[in-house]
Amino acid sequence: SQKPILLQGHERSITQIKYNREGDLLFSVAKDTVANVWYSVNGERLGTYNGHTGAVWCVDCDDTKNVLTGSADNSCRLWDKQLALLNTNSAVRTCGFDFSGNIIMFSTDKQMGYQCFLNFFDLRDPQQMDNNPYLSVPCSECKITSAVWGPLGEFVIAGHENGEINQFSAKQSGEILKKAKEHTRQINDIQSSVDLTMVITASKDNTSKLFDSNSLDHIKTFRTDRPVNSAAISPIMDHVVMGGGQEAMDVTTTSTRIGKFEAFFHAAYEEEFGRVKGHFGPINCVAFHPDGKYSSGGEDGYVRIHYFDPHYFDFELEA
Repeated sequence: SQKPILLQGHERSITQIKYNREGDLLFSVAKDTVANVWYSVNGERLGTYNGHTGAVWCVDCDDTKNVLTGSADNSCRLWDKQLALLNTNSAVRTCGFDFSGNIIMFSTDKQMGYQCFLNFFDLRDPQQMDNNPYLSVPCSECKITSAVWGPLGEFVIAGHENGEINQFSAKQSGEILKKAKEHTRQINDIQSSVDLTMVITASKDNTSKLFDSNSLDHIKTFRTDRPVNSAAISPIMDHVVMGGGQEAMDVTTTSTRIGKFEAFFHAAYEEEFGRVKGHFGPINCVAFHPDGKYSSGGEDGYVRIHYFDPHYFDFELEA
């Protein structure tokens, strides 16, 4: 099989990676203030978005060439021909375009005396781009650590520091439509299936869980022996990939295994069937390409585009 392509464009650990819908571009952000965009086919760097002055926590892209980034420098930036700069009172932790590409959401951290807010902007309204969200929902209870749009852009599914998942309406009221409390510790990542009907969570409680996007019904659980930092659902197979581990400095109890893992689980049987080597240190983010190959970003500052042996695509777990 092909060797993984190693993308070397960051000085610090990777915080998020994201493919565009066609899969020809891969975006990466890191704690080093830059956002990079790569050609996924050969790993060549297409460009760099410079402007943030703090760690960049999140990135998303729409169908055109718009890119959204959120940073610890208390700003969310929309990059295209024009730059929209949305200043905030605290770090921007998670951000995303809805399916239409017309609405963006981002959440801010609870820090420096400010509480967490989930903000919604309609990009078609120039007045909102002057830092006037049409909806700003306070999350006084527990801050949002990860969030994705629901299937029709009607709500956002957010994961919280206490392990809760909430559906926040993106309509004028911003009320919580549904709740799920299946995790016991912080949710580090939420990603959607390609058709947006399901989401997968990654949690510090050493599990990843699959939920129905609309009902928030809990469907499956994937257990590991380490904190899960990121999880993704294959677009072509009944598989999920999970990445995690933690730094030795974060390991406070002997019960937690030091180190990293990248594991494949069968979505129907909840069984692990493969592990991947390569990164040095914990895996911070994983993402699937539309054709089923996947990429990972690590604490080591590298992004890897992995290839499978051809027989992977014929793989069936014995029931």
